[in-house]
Amino acid sequence: MPWTVGESYRTTVASFPGLQPGRVGTATLVVTEQDTAIAVGSGDVPVLATPRVVLLAEQAAVAALAAHLPEGSTTVGHRVQLDHLAPTAIGGTVTAEATLRTIEGRRLSFVVSVRDQRGLVAAGRLTRVVVERSRFLDHAAGADPRPAD
Repeated sequence: MPWTVGESYRTTVASFPGLQPGRVGTATLVVTEQDTAIAVGSGDVPVLATPRVVLLAEQAAVAALAAHLPEGSTTVGHRVQLDHLAPTAIGGTVTAEATLRTIEGRRLSFVVSVRDQRGLVAAGRLTRVVVERSRFLDHAAGADPRPAD
């Protein structure tokens, strides 16, 4: 069966009781050598790597959704728009906060900010999409062909 989004797969806000705009999730990290641009291969300076900042923001968004999705559902990343504005050194503590702004069908949009003890480190938006976990994994494994362009 081709990978399609039919009526049985579409969801609405009514499918997510308790999940309302304004929900907030956070994630905190103490920066270690493993979190640096050098370690992840995104640069040659020993400061918090941008890919690690993105991961922290995604973790905060997932935390905002905890226990509010239908059984058998999860969310996957769809879009990331993030400005990394300031460096954080090893030993610094950063906290990401994600606030759910809109629910449009299966798309959940968040405003995110990441701060350390000196102020704003990064800011932007994330979009995650609600999927049926088993169907998504079948698709990832090749059980469903990808749609034609």
